[in-house]
Amino acid sequence: MAAESSTHLLVETLAANRDTFLDQWIRVVGGDLQGRLSTAELGRELGELYDSILAAVTEGGLDGRAEQFDEARSLLIELSRSRARQGFTPTETARSVFALKEVLEPALATDEQGARTYLQFARLLDDLALLTTEAYIRTREEIISSQAEQLLELSTPVVKLWDGVVGVPLVGTLDSARTQVVMEKLLQTLVDSDSTHAIIDITGVPTVDTQVAQHLLKTVVAARMMGAQCIISGIRPQIAQTIVALGIEFGDIPTNSSLADALRQALTEIARDAEDDVKGLL
Repeated sequence: MAAESSTHLLVETLAANRDTFLDQWIRVVGGDLQGRLSTAELGRELGELYDSILAAVTEGGLDGRAEQFDEARSLLIELSRSRARQGFTPTETARSVFALKEVLEPALATDEQGARTYLQFARLLDDLALLTTEAYIRTREEIISSQAEQLLELSTPVVKLWDGVVGVPLVGTLDSARTQVVMEKLLQTLVDSDSTHAIIDITGVPTVDTQVAQHLLKTVVAARMMGAQCIISGIRPQIAQTIVALGIEFGDIPTNSSLADALRQALTEIARDAEDDVKGLL
C-alpha cells in the first residue's frame, strides 16, 4: 500500500511539474556540460527521457528492471553512446541522470511520505545512471578497437614501386595481428596491380627474433601461393648477426641490405623473365 502511495505521489508530482522540472534539469546538465551541447539538443534528449520515465513509472512502478522501462533504457544507451562519441567523460554522462535527483529533492522531500518517495525514486535513477556507465564503457571500447584497426591499416601500407613490383615497408613490431593485415593487403595489391614481385622492407623493424621471422615467412609463403616472388630488404648488420645467432633460416628467400638493392634485383628478374618469354616464342 505504501509503495502504491509513493508511486501515485511521484506520478502526480512528475506530471504536474513536467515543464518546470524539465527546464531545471536541462539547466543543471547544461551547466555540467559547459555549453558543449546545444540547449535544443539537450532539451530533446532529456525531454524524451523524462516522458519515458514518467510513462514507465505510471505503468510499472519503480522497478527499473520491468519491461515498462525498456524504452527509457534504450534512450539512456543511445544517450551514452552519443556522449562517448562526442568526447564527454563517463562522469558527465552519468550526471545527466543524477541531476534529476537534485531537481526533484526540494519538491518531494518536504514531509515523511515525500522523503520516502524521493528515496525510492533516487534508487531507480541510480540504477539507470549505472546503465549509462556500462553503455559508455562498451562504446569507448568499440571506438578504441576501431581506431586501433585503422592505425594498423595505416601502419602497413603496400605501395607500387614499379610495373610488376610492390613494396611493403614495415615499421615497428610485427605480431600476429599485423602479419594478417600485411598478408591480406599484399595479396590484394598483387592481384589489383598484376605484380609478380614483392619487396618486404624491414628497415624500420627494430629487432628480428624467431617469432618475427616466422611472421615474415608466413607472408612470403602466402605471396608465393599467388605466384609472386618475394624479396626481404633492410637486413642491417645488427639484424644479420641476430638472425645468425638465433639460427633462423630464410631458406631460398632472397635478402638484401637495402630497398634499392632489392628493387634492382626484382627489375633484373623481371627483365630476365621477359627475355625468356620472348625466346620461348621464337
